[in-house]
Amino acid sequence: MLQAWSAQRVRAAEEALMGELADGELMARAAEGLAEVCRARLTASGGSRVVVLAGPGNNGADALYAAAHLADGGSDCVALQGGWPLAIGDPESWLAAGVRVVAPDGDWVTALADADLVIDGVLGIGGRPGLPDEAVAWVDAIPDSAYVVSVDLPSGQDPAGETPSDTGVFADETVTFGVAKPVHLLPATEPAVGRLTVIDIGLTVQGAPDVERLDFADVARLWPVPTDTDDKYSRGVLGVVAGGEDYSGAAVLCCTAAVGAGLGMLRYVGTPTPTGLVRSAIPEAVHGDGRVQAWVVGPGLDTGSRARGSKAQLDVARAALDSELPVLVDAGGLDLVAGRRAGPTLLTPHAGELARLLTRLEDAETTRPEVAADPLGHARRAADLTGATILLKGATTLVVPPTSAGLAVRSQNDAPPWLATAGAGDVLAGVCGALLAAGLSPLDAGSLGALVHGVAADRANPGGPVRALAVAHGIPETVAHLLVR
Repeated sequence: MLQAWSAQRVRAAEEALMGELADGELMARAAEGLAEVCRARLTASGGSRVVVLAGPGNNGADALYAAAHLADGGSDCVALQGGWPLAIGDPESWLAAGVRVVAPDGDWVTALADADLVIDGVLGIGGRPGLPDEAVAWVDAIPDSAYVVSVDLPSGQDPAGETPSDTGVFADETVTFGVAKPVHLLPATEPAVGRLTVIDIGLTVQGAPDVERLDFADVARLWPVPTDTDDKYSRGVLGVVAGGEDYSGAAVLCCTAAVGAGLGMLRYVGTPTPTGLVRSAIPEAVHGDGRVQAWVVGPGLDTGSRARGSKAQLDVARAALDSELPVLVDAGGLDLVAGRRAGPTLLTPHAGELARLLTRLEDAETTRPEVAADPLGHARRAADLTGATILLKGATTLVVPPTSAGLAVRSQNDAPPWLATAGAGDVLAGVCGALLAAGLSPLDAGSLGALVHGVAADRANPGGPVRALAVAHGIPETVAHLLVR
């Protein structure tokens, strides 16, 4: 599991560690690790010209010391200085190594134009979103061919990971020290991070993390694998209220994914058309209301439909929400959420659905662009309003428990962009629902389901288009692959 701590907590841990080390030792560890990464990237590309965007703080010093190591190894290293003194560290050490400093009024444009690798050391985790004007000009002038390595975080991006910035650095790789920070894992800023490399500098941060990300090793730890004493009931019975006369395919996608995830038994409740499709596609499904251990309510559900069977289906959906059983609520089912319910609850909206849910619950308009601009903040509001865990779907999927639970936010980014396709959410609902029925918490079911869903999409057609049904069919093989791995 990858864990991230807030900038404030990391800085406190750094200060404590510096008190135990010789002066400059912590910075030396960081610079050596950064130089090692940069040296590897230069070797891979065959490049030799390094340009440092040198800020006034610790990140600028880390970058300059790393450049000194690279210069000692024969790289041609240039540092750009803005309208600030390079006061931190020992300038003589990097100048003696052969790092040339270009003053603010020097020809920095030519220096950048020849860069093979750019080290972004403008701002650190103590900075605010946005860049100084001089740095904006630097970033705009970086050639497309240069490989950009950011120190600790892409300069100008929000260290808390909550507010996106179009003017900040978008790195090819970010090298951070000790532990990850929220900026690296949250959806507002993760697109700017690029590849994330964490360098061990001996840092330990006390207490629970602020953000977590499950990795492949967590699948074997968390996935409900049956034993010789299990039967279909102990493995989990899931009720699915999904599909309708207008969105009949959602039922097939959700149910196919649920049984493929290792469910013991599936019980389906639908209107005539999707019921016929489920009977054909998932012959092991049982039909009609009955005893279950968890529910999925909502994929393809039209709460305003008057088609035959819709009222009976809607009655079962409402009864599920009124029960104390675990329930996953998706898509049309979100229209039935009126507030807190007694049982464990996982809501799985996309940004538009979350905007509509908040608008209805708060009686004040929230728009999709507002959710996209602050996904974590809006997901937290919804979690606290409903008492549910919110799985906010997106390129980086957030799984956000209520604040009162005292649990870390989860963030998963395992899927290819090709997964942004109709029906993908129905498949995700089936996987997560199966995990709820097996007894996992909403937080674990949501984050583990999102991981497997994303990997299944990548394996269904690596590097190319993928349809939702192919992802659903790929769930069993993907789980087996991850468990063996």
